[in-house]
Amino acid sequence: MAIERTFSMIKPDATARNLTGAITNVLEKAGLRVVASKRVWMTEKQAEGFYAVHRARPFFGELVSTMTAGPTVIQVLEGENAIAKNREVMGATDPAKAAEGTIRKLFAKSIGENSVHGSDAPETARQEIAYWFAETEIVG
Repeated sequence: MAIERTFSMIKPDATARNLTGAITNVLEKAGLRVVASKRVWMTEKQAEGFYAVHRARPFFGELVSTMTAGPTVIQVLEGENAIAKNREVMGATDPAKAAEGTIRKLFAKSIGENSVHGSDAPETARQEIAYWFAETEIVG
């Protein structure tokens, strides 16, 4: 099994409900290790840049508004097959379809307020990590 890194975000709907520790606990219990973490309040420009891949989609404006509505906790997670493991632990985007025990089943309010984000592939993970973290901030 390969040790890899992935990007994880605890979204404003979850930080507003003081779920940072609870969500991080689920991630750590799944075998993922937090090697970088910071709390940020995204500017509109940061949110637009981070979600640029969705710019042409009809939900882009709402996404930017949601992500700038409050603080987020951004993290770099490390572990065996961290990308797949994080996605498994997050659960389906729709909390009604998420498996029991997953973060979204436990904490998400809706499809739009689904509490977390995680990278979907190695290249995406590299891009998302580099968007928010300098290499010197990642301490494994």
